[in-house]
Amino acid sequence: MELAELNTKIFADGAVLEDILELAARPYVRGFTTNPTLMRKAGVTDYESFARLVLERVTDLPVSFEVFSDEIGEMRRQALEIASWAPNVYVKVPITNTRRDSTAELIKELAAEGVKVNVTGILTVPQVETAVSVLSGGAPSFVSVFAGRIADTGRDPIPIMKDVLRILTASPSSELIWASPRELLNLIQAHEIGCHVITMTGDLLAKVELLGKDLDQYSLDTVKMFFEDANRSGLRVADAAART
Repeated sequence: MELAELNTKIFADGAVLEDILELAARPYVRGFTTNPTLMRKAGVTDYESFARLVLERVTDLPVSFEVFSDEIGEMRRQALEIASWAPNVYVKVPITNTRRDSTAELIKELAAEGVKVNVTGILTVPQVETAVSVLSGGAPSFVSVFAGRIADTGRDPIPIMKDVLRILTASPSSELIWASPRELLNLIQAHEIGCHVITMTGDLLAKVELLGKDLDQYSLDTVKMFFEDANRSGLRVADAAART
């Protein structure tokens, strides 16, 4: 399958400014997502300055930035501030805080007020049902289901993602994000079930060129890699007679 045949939109997931600006020029990248963990890894310390630098250059693609308070009231303040930075901003709000307090009422208020919300941290169907019940009729939104983390527990995420798509029909303004994919195959799986969006980190985006690659050629490339690396390392197997 060729990249141009896929209906699922690819959002680049990361927090390195230079990478984001470079990826924004690629036609197959249709949006961006970030989170506090990625920002910490990238060394981001001034959240707003980083976000505004991104938004100065990325003006016509959706970009998701996350609230980071654990208090519902402060989440609301942060969400409204983040949403004001640019019209293409989606505000990531976790489905609960760290004490498992639901953020459903906050999400409902924000969506009704026109804030484009990306509900994040979702791993179960009941969580999706909660999100959809408060997003319906509101501003455009994303529902991020962490399919990769579901798979990490030994569960097949595909039946869950199919259920989620069915539930999302009750909120036509909401789109499903296949979050935290683990391999390029997940992009094909997302396309096959009709998932709207998939997030991909730089490591996975680097593999996009392999999509549909001839397997015989890939086999030869693999053999060449082993051969060349053995030579670079100076590996040798001594002749038995030489050891006597």
